[in-house]
Amino acid sequence: MNALSDVQKFLLNSFVRRVAKADTLKDKIRSTGAVLSRKGRSRNWYLEADSRQILAIINIVESAGEESWFWLSKKLSENKQTLSYEDLLQLARELPNITLKKLIAMTDCKLVDARKVLDCLEWE
Repeated sequence: MNALSDVQKFLLNSFVRRVAKADTLKDKIRSTGAVLSRKGRSRNWYLEADSRQILAIINIVESAGEESWFWLSKKLSENKQTLSYEDLLQLARELPNITLKKLIAMTDCKLVDARKVLDCLEWE
C-alpha cells in the first residue's frame, strides 16, 4: 500500500466553534472524499483522509482565505506524510501539466525530488 492511499485520522477539537462558516467548510472537506464525522455527542470531530485528500483540503483552506480555517491547514500540514519517489511519480502522472513549483507546493517535497520526478516523466 502506498502513502497516497494510507488513511490518517485526525481529532478536530471544537471544530464547529473554531471556524466561521462551518457548514461551508464541512461541505468542501466532504467534496474531497474525506470522511468528517462527529465524535459522539461532543463538540469534537474526526477527519479521516488519505494523503491526496489531505493535500486537497489544505489547498481548499488556503485558497478560501477564511482566517478561521487556517488552524485546520496548519494541523494537517504538521501531520501529513512525506511522499516517496513512487508516490510523487504517480501524482505527477495523474497531473501531466504540473509544474515544478506546483508539485513542490502541493506535496512539500524537496526541489531535487521534484526535479527527478519531472525529468523521469519527460523521458518516458
